[in-house]
Amino acid sequence: MRTVLATLVLLTLAGCAQQRERVDAAQMGGKNADTTTAVEQRQMTPELALARLREGNQRFLAGGSTTHDYQKQVAITGEGQFPFATILSCIDSRTPPEVIFDLALGDAFAPRIAGNIVNEDILGSMEFASKLAGSKLVVVLGHTHCGAVKGACDGAELGNLTGLLKKIRPAVDVTANVDGDDRSSKNSAFVDAAAHTNVMQTVETIRQKSPVLKEMERKGEIKIVPAMYDIETGQVVFL
Repeated sequence: MRTVLATLVLLTLAGCAQQRERVDAAQMGGKNADTTTAVEQRQMTPELALARLREGNQRFLAGGSTTHDYQKQVAITGEGQFPFATILSCIDSRTPPEVIFDLALGDAFAPRIAGNIVNEDILGSMEFASKLAGSKLVVVLGHTHCGAVKGACDGAELGNLTGLLKKIRPAVDVTANVDGDDRSSKNSAFVDAAAHTNVMQTVETIRQKSPVLKEMERKGEIKIVPAMYDIETGQVVFL
């Protein structure tokens, strides 16, 4: 009987220790955590956040991405989340930011929408991420051969997609000709140039339409940066 009771006590203590370890990892930067902790987020600067994304993409490019223990990360982040970045990207299936930046669960907020544009809902989400949840970096991530940009180049129309593409069209209109006069989706160089312009315009739209984020950037609390992902090489270039 004593042996059974002793075993139960040991199991209970072990469970409590494991729970404490999960809480410590999430809230106090435990050494076993492989996702961003509260302490790490507090100590993170916008510059360090950007450097961390660069390093993650370099690991991805080199084929040395981290082997993530997602179940462990689930246990850690179950107690709270402390993302260091917000990455607005396209819904393109080839551009998942968590993969191309080699991120763990809980490292980044990742809103996605065709053509990586912003609207009031996304701006509100970004304001939550930065002002309330502690994210130090906002990245607008476009990519080469973007289907949404191609649609905007061609003036495509399809249900609700029509309105979305109209938001990209201003970037297409101000992009200079590349490789001749063809400004359609058939000219891949022009499409990529328009995607680049779209990213830059989206960054400016964030500053114009979100006084919250603009003020945080002015104070140095966050950075808002544009970037392009090359779907043929896997490389991210910060613009």
